[in-house]
Formats: sequence, C-alpha cells, structure tokens
Amino acid sequence: MVKERLKVTIRCNKCGERYTLRGTVTKGGKLETGFKRCLCDNDKDFKISSDQF
Repeated sequence: MVKERLKVTIRCNKCGERYTLRGTVTKGGKLETGFKRCLCDNDKDFKISSDQF
C-alpha cells in the first residue's frame, strides 16, 4: 500500500514563521508530518494547509 504524500505548509500564528514539509494522511484522516513546535516555542497555534504532490 502506497501512502499519499502531501506538501504541507505550517504557519505559526504567534510569530509568523512558515514551514514547508512533506506529510501523509493517517487512517483517521489526520495530517502527519512529525512537526512538534515552532522556534518561538509555540506548540498549539498554527494554520496548516496542504497540497497533493
């Protein structure tokens, strides 16, 4: 089974930093990238968008 890979953009709503990562969709429909927290130590307040590769 091949997992669908997505281009995921994460933007921190606290400091404005932007991260572009590769991610997959889990069985539950959640995006998984491995991203944990921003450089400003924010770990909850993000805007997340995705595009298919």
